[in-house]
Amino acid sequence: MIEMTGAGTLPDDLLPDAGDEVRLRQALTLVALGKKPADLILRVGRMLDVHTGLWLKDCDIVISGRRIAWTGPSGTWAGTAARIEDRPDLAAVPGFGEVHKHIESSHLTPEWEAALVMPHGCTWTCEASHEYSNVDGPGNLEFWLAHRRAGMPAKIFPLPGSAVPPTAYEGGGGYFGAKEQAQFLATPQVAGLDEVMDWPAVWDARNPSHDRLWGMIGATFAARGVVEGHAAGMRDISEISAFAAAGMASDHEAWTAQEVMDKLNHGLFVELRPHSLPAAISDLLEMGLKNWSHLALCTDDRAAQDTMKIGATDHNVRLAVEAGLPVETAIQMVTLNPARHMRLTPWVGAIAPGRYADMVLLDDVDRLSIAEVWADGQQVSRGQEYLLDVPKIERAARARNSVRLPRDLTAEDFAIAAPEGRDEVTAAVLRPFHWEDDFLTVSLPVKDGLVQRDIAQTVTKFAIIDRHLGTGRVARMFWRGTGPATAGTALACSMAHDQHNIWSAGSCDAAMALAVNTLREMQGGWALVREGKLVATVRYEVGGLMTCRPAEDLAREMETLYAEAEKVEWMWEPTSSPRWHPGFPERLAFATLTCAPWRWVLVAPNDENPTGFVNVSTGETHPVVW
Repeated sequence: MIEMTGAGTLPDDLLPDAGDEVRLRQALTLVALGKKPADLILRVGRMLDVHTGLWLKDCDIVISGRRIAWTGPSGTWAGTAARIEDRPDLAAVPGFGEVHKHIESSHLTPEWEAALVMPHGCTWTCEASHEYSNVDGPGNLEFWLAHRRAGMPAKIFPLPGSAVPPTAYEGGGGYFGAKEQAQFLATPQVAGLDEVMDWPAVWDARNPSHDRLWGMIGATFAARGVVEGHAAGMRDISEISAFAAAGMASDHEAWTAQEVMDKLNHGLFVELRPHSLPAAISDLLEMGLKNWSHLALCTDDRAAQDTMKIGATDHNVRLAVEAGLPVETAIQMVTLNPARHMRLTPWVGAIAPGRYADMVLLDDVDRLSIAEVWADGQQVSRGQEYLLDVPKIERAARARNSVRLPRDLTAEDFAIAAPEGRDEVTAAVLRPFHWEDDFLTVSLPVKDGLVQRDIAQTVTKFAIIDRHLGTGRVARMFWRGTGPATAGTALACSMAHDQHNIWSAGSCDAAMALAVNTLREMQGGWALVREGKLVATVRYEVGGLMTCRPAEDLAREMETLYAEAEKVEWMWEPTSSPRWHPGFPERLAFATLTCAPWRWVLVAPNDENPTGFVNVSTGETHPVVW
């Protein structure tokens, strides 16, 4: 229960249920009328009203507990406050929000991620939680809510993942259907259903995931939640129409202005990511787009070391302004627009009564220079300095012990046997981000009954190792255009979107085994073996995806990994994605995706598919050598 204390504080406002919300707003009503005292008046020189896009001069923001009770011209509120904070030279805008972000992809646990991004203005996040859900589905919701319960001022609104598992041809640490989604949506902080990625399963009733996905969509509709979409590679008007007709409310995968416009024209809310937003915004302005209220800016995935270099949500806003948007419009796209889309306007998205007291104070609006950030009615940063203690979170054993390999692996676990009596075989080959209908084939030599790599064809070995079910089963095949050419070398990682089994690419089976066994011992992260020796590791001990420590500590480990990786010769050739670059293949962590537009993929083996090689659009399997 929320109780008014002497100064009018409301201490139980971290994860209020509906009843607490009513009592809290009853108290805020009396504060707004001046009949109860407030805790604080924050007085600013200017304040952006995101509803109109206009700046208001000399404003008071009256704060009671963690919420705003009143806003208006300075000195005109009828009540009294315990203290006044005067910022006449600063301009206040609402706390920035992320409409679609995977906190896991920062590789920091949420409390440390908050310490990193809050000085950049980010005070709330719609967490696309299928990443952690695929590691610990039963503990997913509690994992995210625990951080707020411990006092973290950043708000997390979890969206349970539709992609748990990502396709019917995978299985791991979680399974969500209609029953689970209905239970999740009983929690007020849950905003809807995370990105529906398996589009073939939505439209094709023959797909084994069809009923599961529609069950989750139906449960979301029943609770009036938001069904987030994932329309990667979708440009055909009929397909976009079908996507919208199915109830998908958004897309964050649009790459070009025309694609954005086509999706807007069909009623989709478009969430622009940094790699495509500069050109898209510039072209949309040239095309004459007038109404920007149906668009938002989103980060999606960004590693902590990249945030340290370029910023967080503020970076997205600056990109939009540089592309030609008025700063007020760009700010609306990380405040009011996403809050409206996610139906979160009672709590975030504006500096207005009833909302959490989250404000970004700017000393230069045009440059989006952040002087201070406030959240929950308290100052949390000064410049780039985070001012609060980071809460300590006790995590469940399942989060701390997520790499479940029953034994150390050996070189034999990665060997691929040839049909008896052969000195050459045909092998099925994939490339990173291979989005074509058919896999590639190459001829590979055989030695001592085992199929060999062929560096001359930029062909090496790639493997997926089950880390969720305790089987330790290994799927292995040959990939081209990636991995090390250097002898005795392998790279392994426990981050493998979206199922997050362990992957390894290597020029040597023994090196692959050493790299994977290192991850088993560390409980997740990165391991690099070069010329037979372990030379660099990065620890992700929480869920195999995140680490519980400051961003600076993680960045130092990553820099060591990069430095050691520069001593390796990495193979490369172009593929379907323009974001596949030469050098250290960090984006292999995303090359294990199984959503559209992927077709042929490698997943962890199961009884129905012992090799793990499957077409996720059709369910067809195929030998990896013949």
